[in-house]
Amino acid sequence: LRIFTRLDEPQYKISPYKELFTDKEIERLETDGHLGSTKKMKDFTSGRECECYVSVHEATNRLTTLPVDALTLPTRIYGKEIGDDIEALRIGMYNKVQEGPTYYSYIAFDLFGGELMTSTGRPIDLINSLSNALHTFVSSQWNGYYKALLQVNNVMSIAEGLADSPTRNRVLGECRYFRAYIYLCLVTRFGDVPVLRQNTQAKVSRDPASMAWELVEEDLDAASGFLNGLSADSFYYVSPAAVTALKARVKLYLGKKGEAKELAESLIANPNYALDDFDKIFRSKANKEVIFAFSCLTEDGSSIKISNQFYSYNHPNKGSYNYRPAGDVMTMYADNDLRKEVSITTLDNLNFVNKYPSGQTGSDPVVISRLAEMYLISAEAQGLNGGLDRLNELREKRGLDRVSPGNEADFLDAVLQERRLEFLAEGFRWYDLVRTGKATQTLGTKDYQCLMPLPSRELLYNPNLKPNNPGY
Repeated sequence: LRIFTRLDEPQYKISPYKELFTDKEIERLETDGHLGSTKKMKDFTSGRECECYVSVHEATNRLTTLPVDALTLPTRIYGKEIGDDIEALRIGMYNKVQEGPTYYSYIAFDLFGGELMTSTGRPIDLINSLSNALHTFVSSQWNGYYKALLQVNNVMSIAEGLADSPTRNRVLGECRYFRAYIYLCLVTRFGDVPVLRQNTQAKVSRDPASMAWELVEEDLDAASGFLNGLSADSFYYVSPAAVTALKARVKLYLGKKGEAKELAESLIANPNYALDDFDKIFRSKANKEVIFAFSCLTEDGSSIKISNQFYSYNHPNKGSYNYRPAGDVMTMYADNDLRKEVSITTLDNLNFVNKYPSGQTGSDPVVISRLAEMYLISAEAQGLNGGLDRLNELREKRGLDRVSPGNEADFLDAVLQERRLEFLAEGFRWYDLVRTGKATQTLGTKDYQCLMPLPSRELLYNPNLKPNNPGY
């Protein structure tokens, strides 16, 4: 789909396509990007009619149809042969995983974690507003991750049918990594979710969160096997190191601290990576810290314009200024903290998150894994006696003095505070508080807000997903 130009308006609003859909179907395409059910469509190249999944490709505004029978991709898209061009499918998968869950997904844990607020209230007011099963914040993430999963599972099924080769192994490794990433995002947000190893037409029920965690671990192990011995062209592609980094995070989240420490330490010892300057990391400069990131290229039509949310029109970067740093975020950086200038800034008495500098006119890469996280995973996993040096090594790199917590509780607080300073607006804060049992006390939220609600519309379309998470 990258070879097609972007239409000025969605294809479902253009004749003859718009005549194919009811008003209700057009409304669903507009709000969710897919119909939510199958529809009989005709292949204009063969004249064959079949039930199809119908969705909208955000980057081009074009309709895409996926025949239900055998749940395989068609051999032609807009009259062009796919053949065995697995590379095109691979790039499409990267695009869908990057774009599908929308910009909300990348800052969700900052929005829900009290780091951001609007112009009209406190952070807790924003959290309560977003704790709503009708809010786009919820539905865009749920729908986006499952749309991405549909693509990943399809590419996986196609790649599994290819002859054994490095290309096949690379694609299968990337598929397994992305499915693990998707389910990590889903289970940390929603808890019990449908676990789909294959695509299905069935109205599925939710599976226990433990099943999702099991699949995440299984997929990451498989990804390591497929990608073993292969390298990536850049950190915008999944590498063996990217798999190891995500695996270290998962092990920490699951309390498997010994494994988390070993995985993190293997990357710290890897000569290809090193702690680097914030200016390099977040200003698209060559650096040795980033392990994996989504490119979110403006020229590719990326809609992930996080920066637009953070700047106002009086700032040179310009933006909608929907969210600003919470008051304590503006005071948490010491003046000698080398992260401060890149993380936050002030102009005309207005405060801004400063990590994504493109503003209204472009998009910025979104970092998924970088080496600083490995230092803090190793520190937390080892505890005070073994992990203090790793914590202080990172602090010294960021221009700060060493700390000396007196006990394990104080050490954990120091690690969490360092994670807060290091990963502002990178999607960590809320789940860091949830997984350590500190969310309700720190944020002033209710116990039920340690999960997000499922979208009300999804419960309406599929009653098997009921009941919603407690409290919603």
